[in-house]
Amino acid sequence: MIAYPHIDPVAISLGPVKVHWYGLMYVIGISAAWWLARRRAQQPGFPWTPAQVEDFIFFTALGMVLGGRIGYMLFYNLPGFLADPLMIVRVWEGGMAFHGGLIGTLAAMWIYGRRHGMSFLELGDFVAPFVPIGLGAGRIGNFINGELWGRVTDVPWGMVFPTGGPLPRHPSQLYEAALEGLALFVILQLFSRKPRPVGAVGSVFLMGYGLFRFIAEFVREPDVQLGYVALNWLTMGQLLSLPMILGGLGLFIWAYRPKAAA
Repeated sequence: MIAYPHIDPVAISLGPVKVHWYGLMYVIGISAAWWLARRRAQQPGFPWTPAQVEDFIFFTALGMVLGGRIGYMLFYNLPGFLADPLMIVRVWEGGMAFHGGLIGTLAAMWIYGRRHGMSFLELGDFVAPFVPIGLGAGRIGNFINGELWGRVTDVPWGMVFPTGGPLPRHPSQLYEAALEGLALFVILQLFSRKPRPVGAVGSVFLMGYGLFRFIAEFVREPDVQLGYVALNWLTMGQLLSLPMILGGLGLFIWAYRPKAAA
């Protein structure tokens, strides 16, 4: 067993102002994505200006945060939200849902594309390689908060989390940071280095995240307010990931479909 490193969730405290690691991780993730996107925009022949890239990253980041928070309330804690609607603004307490964030990001992409005459799928291909940075950073924030821990285990690296009871558990937040963050980032960076059909990069992101999340859920403790949603093993995270896997596979097949001869 490895001792859980009790890290103060508050990274910076200036009087009444407290900056939590959880929120700071989102800032780090978004800032890193913004920096990498600007670098790509500076490559010769890139069709967007750096200003357009900055606007797009800001717009999608806003959609991600709003969608993630609203999605958490709808998918994972609707009774709590109905009892205390103001909890939606207490983001420092944790509670973001990736699938809600994805919906918010897609909505922001659609609106941005409509306003600027840009292809929705091309926007998705552009932003997809940068998303895992924020995902990995967010999982590190979950780990520091001591939340979303894994199931009870006897593996040598199991940890006793402050709110997880007396038994060691899988540090599933770190598994997800490695899979949804690091591994998916490397896969997408390598895949997007070469020219791909429109929609291909986005499809790999959908399939990759959906598959990694589905696997990680087998060692992650189901949300206490939900438990298993079906078959005594299927979790909400897995249920929401299935459409991503299937949708990504369909988009991948569509992107690589034989093109009709001119």
